[in-house]
Amino acid sequence: MLNLKQLTIISFLFFGMNLTFSQLGLSHEIGVIAGPVEFRSDFGSRSNLETNFGNSGIGIGIVHYINFAYRADCNCYSTDNFFNDHFKLRTEISWNKTNLQHFGAWVAPDKTSIEANQLRAHKGIAENFDVGMQLEYFPRSIRAFQGFGYKFAPFFSLGVHYTSINPKASTDYGDGEISNPNNFYNFWEDGSVNPKSGTTWSMVTSIGVRYKLSALSDLMLDFRYQLYFNDWVDGLNHQLSYNKSNDWLLWLNFGYIYYLN
Repeated sequence: MLNLKQLTIISFLFFGMNLTFSQLGLSHEIGVIAGPVEFRSDFGSRSNLETNFGNSGIGIGIVHYINFAYRADCNCYSTDNFFNDHFKLRTEISWNKTNLQHFGAWVAPDKTSIEANQLRAHKGIAENFDVGMQLEYFPRSIRAFQGFGYKFAPFFSLGVHYTSINPKASTDYGDGEISNPNNFYNFWEDGSVNPKSGTTWSMVTSIGVRYKLSALSDLMLDFRYQLYFNDWVDGLNHQLSYNKSNDWLLWLNFGYIYYLN
């Protein structure tokens, strides 16, 4: 897991970039987000509803925006061009946590094999701390939205996050030691369970909408897809032939955004 010094450096890097934009007179927004997370990993069965809804958690975060459409130094709109009127730069610090277990046909009540019992006994936790940026595109005019020309402003975003991962693993099978491969699914390779802290990059894309609440505040609904460039985010990589993708998540978050200037 990232130590305090590393987190401080990375946070200063991202927010320092925002301060650089601030020197150009651009305006700022700040907000909070929170909502349910569905973590898709090597736990459970692919495309199984019980897996998808069972391995759900929570995410929270703080977001900061550079608003190119408005200038804080003169309380006026910036130069009217397509980029300024349709894009915002979003910086985010967020955290998510999901308790994980195996669902699906392999652990159905009628399964009584050793392997089924090993899967049932295996639990995990995916816990991640993110720092990153996304560029948000608003198809409709940001100026018109701020001027109450309409109440709803849909948007799309794409960005990259740096993620500190801190997975955990446990089992009630055998002697309960996670270092003992005999306590886990017999067909996995040795070393498939490794709840080791570390870091990775991830790609983030989302679709959402803002609702104009007042002149200085918006409500936000955002549905996110986040793909990690790593398959150890959940502490499990069983390395079997049908393990075709890295860990990823879906996050439906609700937010409140306040315009600072």
